[in-house]
Amino acid sequence: MDYIPPLELTISMLDSGITKAKLGVSDMLIRGALAGAFVGLGIMVDAAAGVLSGNGLVGAVLFPFCFVLITLLSLEFFTGNCALLPFAAFAGRVSLGQLLRNWVFVYIGHLIGALTCGVLYAAVSTKFFTEAPDPVGAKVMAIGVAKVLPYVHAGAAGWWTALVKGVFATWMVSIAAVMGLVSRSVIGKVVATWLPIMAFVVMGFEHCVVSMFAIPTAIMLGAPITVSQWLIWNQIPVTIGNIIGGVICTGLALYVTYKPDTSKTEASAPMTVAAE
Repeated sequence: MDYIPPLELTISMLDSGITKAKLGVSDMLIRGALAGAFVGLGIMVDAAAGVLSGNGLVGAVLFPFCFVLITLLSLEFFTGNCALLPFAAFAGRVSLGQLLRNWVFVYIGHLIGALTCGVLYAAVSTKFFTEAPDPVGAKVMAIGVAKVLPYVHAGAAGWWTALVKGVFATWMVSIAAVMGLVSRSVIGKVVATWLPIMAFVVMGFEHCVVSMFAIPTAIMLGAPITVSQWLIWNQIPVTIGNIIGGVICTGLALYVTYKPDTSKTEASAPMTVAAE
């Protein structure tokens, strides 16, 4: 049977969280960087599809391909890890230190991958910074502007809006990470992960890894945004919201209602992870 029911799924979630906690620093950085770059490619495709079709919904439908790549390659994704590692921590199998270690290095990896991808894309869109951005580049720049300036203009209400939109985004994205474990087949994983990712994009929620690419790239393309505005009005509140959404809405909620049978996992004692 291809479908993995919830009680069995929780064992897979637990094993996944434990495995992620054991990763070495280089693996977390590399897998995080690849994931960050793939998200950048997803935004490029989203923007290109919107420009070519004249319909933003087309881009939202196509964007989830980047998460499918992340899932099928078993890469590290911060917002998915905001659910899977706390899930294992609630079961007493991952320590707080191990959880934070993963989050920090994966987040840094995302920044490396997203910023590298952004520099390369900005160079391509402007013919190595000798011209104005092409139409797709202009769309990417507009996406970045829309993720900062409306919040700046709204003041404190804008900051809290970004945070809550971050909660919703990771609720969907972390559910997609769990859905990647709900099927044994490639097509099952693709369909199960595609839908919640598409939903978060259609609704315009905020995701910290998307922001890592969209906003710095917009700045490089000439958007009237400062680095401090990016960090204060989007990256920081969105990251906080993403953590809340993953930990509470997915990790804690699923743990409480489908508490895993830890006797079925490969070990019963908490792990220790050697520092690299």
